[in-house]
Amino acid sequence: MFAIEHHDVRVNGITLHYAAAGDPDAPLVMLLHGFPECWYSWRHQLPALAAAGYRAVAPDQRGFGRSDAPEPVEAYTLPHMVGDVVTLTRALGASRFAVVGHDWGAPVAWLTALLRPDLVRGVVGLSVAPPLPRQGDTPPLAVMDVLFQGRFYWNYFNRRGLADAEFAADPERTFRAFLYGASGDNPRNDPRPPQPLTQPDGTFLGSLDDTQRIPSWATEDDIAVFAAEYAKNGFTGGLNWYRNLDRNWELSAAWDRLPLRVPGLYVHGDRDLVMSFPGMDDVRGALPQAYPTLQPSLILPGCGHWTQQERPAEVNTALLDFLAGLQG
Repeated sequence: MFAIEHHDVRVNGITLHYAAAGDPDAPLVMLLHGFPECWYSWRHQLPALAAAGYRAVAPDQRGFGRSDAPEPVEAYTLPHMVGDVVTLTRALGASRFAVVGHDWGAPVAWLTALLRPDLVRGVVGLSVAPPLPRQGDTPPLAVMDVLFQGRFYWNYFNRRGLADAEFAADPERTFRAFLYGASGDNPRNDPRPPQPLTQPDGTFLGSLDDTQRIPSWATEDDIAVFAAEYAKNGFTGGLNWYRNLDRNWELSAAWDRLPLRVPGLYVHGDRDLVMSFPGMDDVRGALPQAYPTLQPSLILPGCGHWTQQERPAEVNTALLDFLAGLQG
């Protein structure tokens, strides 16, 4: 077994914490988590990649876990995140790397690969697909506000202070609700999860089927670790990513229709809540034409949103097979 190390490094004007495993001189694989997560979401991948001869690095992205959480909401755009990744890899002494992202980490991974093919050897996105060409001229929050009468979770997360307080009131309850509610273990998500909407009382956790169960692939210790990792920053930094959805949409005009010039792989569970988003069937069907360098998507039956935690063996095998085929 390879030990997981912990380090802090000054990157792009902030201090990032990261976990790492493997030979520092081995080929680098960056692992980017989503919300509400941290480096610990990659606990199964770090030692597996190290054992296969890679240097695996999982940062707490800005606003999460032990990393710095800048106060301005506008400090959490996708270009900021890509800048963190690029600067971190330079601090690690890597000239080339592969990047893997889950949930919010997937858009960061896809955009890093789109903007910096000179640095990225290959990219894997878990749960969230690469961006398709822009449609229409309405920002995403306005679209969802109309479709779901303001109850879609993006809109709730954008109301400053509300989700922050709800999630921070009892972090262990919050992580149980997220991990079980959005997992393949929850029978409510079979065959496809319902839309993630706020409750009639205006709160969100109850919409995740807040039974306080723990999914079969997690433990009480896992819940305690996630809660402890959030002791420094709470949930506001991560929620600020959602508060930049419209700003990211505006900025995305700069890279709209940019071709993916490196190999890519998209992996998702068939019970992932992202699959219930409006238009996702069309998105999946359009990916091969939009991104010819993508391998055929890997769909994990019975898997929910927490891809690499729910199905670590299958995800590890897919990652190792993908990485083994990369050149350069």
